[in-house]
Order: sequence, then structure tokens, then C-alpha cells
Amino acid sequence: MMETDEIALSEPECGAREIELVNAVLQSSRWSSGPMLESFETAFAGWSGRAHAIAVASGTLGAWIALRGLGIGETDEVICASHTWHQVAQAITLAGATPVFADIDYWSGCLNVEKVRQKISARTRAILAGNTNGHPAAWGPLRELAGEHGLRLIEDSTEALGSRYRGHSVGTFGDVSLFDFSTPSALCAGEGGMLVTDDEGLAHELRYLRQRRVADRESVSVGSRVPLQAGMSELTAALGLAQLAGLDERLARRKQVEAWYHEQMQSFEGIKPPYLAEDVEEVHWMLYVVHLGKRFTQSARAQMIDDMKSCGIETAAYSQPLHEQFHYMSAGDAIGRKRGVLPDTERIGDRALALPLHSQLDADQVKYIVKTLKDTATNVGAGAAIYL
Repeated sequence: MMETDEIALSEPECGAREIELVNAVLQSSRWSSGPMLESFETAFAGWSGRAHAIAVASGTLGAWIALRGLGIGETDEVICASHTWHQVAQAITLAGATPVFADIDYWSGCLNVEKVRQKISARTRAILAGNTNGHPAAWGPLRELAGEHGLRLIEDSTEALGSRYRGHSVGTFGDVSLFDFSTPSALCAGEGGMLVTDDEGLAHELRYLRQRRVADRESVSVGSRVPLQAGMSELTAALGLAQLAGLDERLARRKQVEAWYHEQMQSFEGIKPPYLAEDVEEVHWMLYVVHLGKRFTQSARAQMIDDMKSCGIETAAYSQPLHEQFHYMSAGDAIGRKRGVLPDTERIGDRALALPLHSQLDADQVKYIVKTLKDTATNVGAGAAIYL
């Protein structure tokens, strides 16, 4: 084994710009709801191509606020995927609505449109679809389906920055779209998220719901739509603004890391090229995810994670499907919260393994990661195939 420091799954990049903007906040008298937040929102709206951007404390809180802003709550159903890294779908439960899990396309990891169609009922109010690990969902067919049934379309882009579908960047397809800036995002502010929309009325409501203002303390009308304390601090906004300024360059460096991975992965038997669905022009992966072959089990993957850790490499199970988690399994049978109802979700949930991907990896580290992966895959899976 080569001598190496631990290779982290994700590693944020900090430079002079981040230090400068954070120091500017620390030396100011405004650590919340100040000019840095306004600047970050304006800059991110411009970068994402949307009219309005509303900064929030986290992706989950952002999804909760979005659902409330769309008037979705008790007695309503929202169709979503059980397969995800950030558990944004749990915001549906927080909003008082019922998550209805639909299966995914095995290769893209995104919602399967026909499986979504089968889940639509009289109580369905919205579809919450994600750009899984950076791969855009089938937004054309999803928009057609939503329009056909009068549903709101919410875009979960917490795992995607910079990917493109039909000539447009992710974040431009939902009635409201959501980004997250916690690890392992390519734009990492440690925490926080952003809602983007072109609907001025909805943007006004989202701003109201995210945070109670000092001016509201004496208002008796605030209680009619109780806001959350879910705003973004000036310090987080400063990090976000600095990270946004270098994002395009950072994404380009991550593409080089991805190319090193592809080159080294050719040493695996049965390797398939990276998957890009029809109409997808570019994918910026959040992490480098491989699907283990059919011989691998969930316990075998866990053994591989331990083996890789012992060799100084952090890896992770990409997904722990929500419908297999206790809260949803114990909530009843009404929406099929049992193993066996989402076969493709469960296949990926058992065998998807996330490898490190960040801009500070070099070619030798990637070579070491893939060699170590090949060794442990051979030992655990008896030479079974591995797929991107």
C-alpha cells in the first residue's frame, strides 16, 4: 500500500477570496440579514438563470418552505424518489403531506416518469424530482406529466450544479428549484441552500416563510402563516458568494478528476461508459458513484467500505432508501413502504458505492483509489463486475 494521508470523500476548497469575504462580515455590524446575503442571492439568481433566489439554512428546510409556499400540507400527496443522498423528501413529512415513493430509472438514478404516472391519485399535488448525483431528470416528460394533471413541479438540485439538459442548466426546470451548499457540494459553504423561481408572487411568499423579522414582533397577523427561523447568516452567505465566484473553474477541475477516474476504471472487467440519458448534454457528478455487480450484497458493500477506510480512503453507501427507513416502514402500508415495491431503487440502494470526488484530488490519488477498489472488489466479490 502506498503511503498516503486519508483521502476524504469530499474536501472544500478555501482561498483568499473566502477569507477576505468572511473577514469582512466579522468586522461588520451585520452578521445576519445584511448586504452579503443580498449579494449572494442576486449573484446566484444570475448564475442559475432564474429571476429570484431565496437563501435558506439548509436543503431540507428549503424544501419544507417551498412546499408551504405552494400551499401543500395535510391530506396532500407528493410523489418523490426514495433514492437520494440529501434526504430532501423528508421535508414532505415535515410539511404534513404524504410522500409517495415512485421507482427510478436504474442507470440515471432519477425518477422514472411512467412509474410516477402510476402513482398519481386524486390527492396528488406535486412531483418532487431530483437531479440524482448531478444527472438531470427527464424534465421534458416530467413537465408534460405535471401539466396534464395540474401538478406543481419541484426540482431538487441539491446534488447538481452545472449539469445541462436540452440546452438549459439544472435549476431552471421546476416551478421552484432547490440547491444545497453543505458537503459534498461543489459549492460548499458548510451549510445552507437556495430556492430559485421565476414566480414573483411565490418568491415573496418564500421570503416571508423563511424567517420572522424584527419588524414582525408586534404583528398579530404573522401567526396566520407562521414563518420558520430558517434564514442564512451573513457568514454562510460570504462563503457561498466566494465559492460561487470560483465555481466554473472548480467544476472544470472536477471534470479533470472525473477523466482520471474513467481512464483508471478501464482496468475493471465489464466496465460500462458513464451514462448520459437522452437530451442530457453534460453531467457534473456530485461524487464518483459506481454500481457493484449482482454478486455483491449490501453486507459486501459494507465490507468494502471498511476495507477502503483501512487503506486511508473514505467511501460511502450512496443511498439508504427512505422507504426502508424505520419512520416510513412503520407508518403503514398505504403508499407501499415495504421492501420489494421499488426494485430498481433497492438494487442501487444495496450496491451503489460513492468514491471521493473533489477538485483537490490528483492523478496519483485517483489511481490509488481505483487500484484499492479493484483489490477489495476482487477479495469481497470474487472478481464480480463493477459499473459506473
